[in-house]
Amino acid sequence: MTSAPQRPEGFAAYVAVTAAYWAFMFTDGALRMLVLLHFHTLGFSPVQLAYLFVLYEVAGMVTNLSAGWIAARFGLTSTLYAGLGLQVLALLALSRLDPGWAVGASVAYVTVLQGASGVAKDLAKMSSKSAVKLLAPRDGGGLFRWVALLTGSKNAVKGLGFLLGAALLATLGFTAAVLAMAAVLAAILVAVLFAMPPGLPKGRKGAKFSEVFSKSANVNWLSAARVFLFGARDVWFVVGIPIYFYAVLSDGSEAGNRAAFFTIGTFMALWVILYGAVQAGAPRLLKAAARGDAELIDAARRWAWGLAAVPAVLTAAALAADGPAPWLTAALIAGLLAFGAIFAVNSSLHSYLILAFTRDERVTMDVGFYYMANAGGRLAGTLLSGLTYQGGGLALMLATASVMVMASTLCVARLAPEPAPQTERHQNHT
Repeated sequence: MTSAPQRPEGFAAYVAVTAAYWAFMFTDGALRMLVLLHFHTLGFSPVQLAYLFVLYEVAGMVTNLSAGWIAARFGLTSTLYAGLGLQVLALLALSRLDPGWAVGASVAYVTVLQGASGVAKDLAKMSSKSAVKLLAPRDGGGLFRWVALLTGSKNAVKGLGFLLGAALLATLGFTAAVLAMAAVLAAILVAVLFAMPPGLPKGRKGAKFSEVFSKSANVNWLSAARVFLFGARDVWFVVGIPIYFYAVLSDGSEAGNRAAFFTIGTFMALWVILYGAVQAGAPRLLKAAARGDAELIDAARRWAWGLAAVPAVLTAAALAADGPAPWLTAALIAGLLAFGAIFAVNSSLHSYLILAFTRDERVTMDVGFYYMANAGGRLAGTLLSGLTYQGGGLALMLATASVMVMASTLCVARLAPEPAPQTERHQNHT
């Protein structure tokens, strides 16, 4: 893809996939905040709230494992279209939720639809991340810049989705908000179906499902690191911190609930937007264009240790406070924003390294395997978020995050530069 005629076509396809991914993640972020806050106001416990997202993450693991093979077999556009279409159907079905249903029926219904949304999200994600490997320029740190821009901008858009979800819940209500998002995403799907430019591979008939399991030690260790890294984030992000802030901010009245919704949505949005902005700027921060893979692996180790310090300090603060306090809330806000910034650099390095370690002919399968591990970490974090917050409060939740970051750091320590001949083939395969 180095010739002049191919690069514009490939770039146009990259832009189209990225735009569709942005639209998807905007609704994904909004939907998560809608579901979390809506069901919390209905009296669901932290553990019940966590259950709502369990199938979402389980479906993500299964989807990522199989989506890499599906894309290799049928082409990247097929997985993108399937992801967008399935999300539209899930939103429409969610709008049929009846407040009069029993708690068990509501949990089961929403959990199944969240599972469908998880399948949809990871089909779209795998398509866009694999497109970067195939379409990005290979010299001057181009691959790192493109993947950082895609990942960072996606997270900024998802952050705006958190804010939108809280705002829509406070103004339109649950059902109207879900239907509005379904309409917007359906329009995006129609536009992509008719306007997708050429440039993405069509698939190969000989692709075997067994190929999804990587034989690369680097891919496997990086995937293991991803499990613990995202588990450490979601153990506080999914349930614990939003519910803690709700308890601190709301007095239980309708006006108090509305104000708490906006405040929580704003914080979650700002956190994810900051995370995305740092991700997008990571290549400049790390001077990636002038550094080889060996130096970037060393950087991943250093930044992993830096991240481990943040939840450890916050755990100590929670133990010292022994309950909600204004200074603890302020410390949590500052500490979690710092966690987000350092986490973003770690995540950006991982997202680059997985593409650097894989080969073009199996990129969708290695990326799918890697994001299966990512979903596994989110699943563990989601379950532990409800369990640790309900069982031991803020301190246990943050201590669990500390342990998971340390485990991720130990996995990153096992990464090693690829052998020279393989690296040369990887860099020259265009």
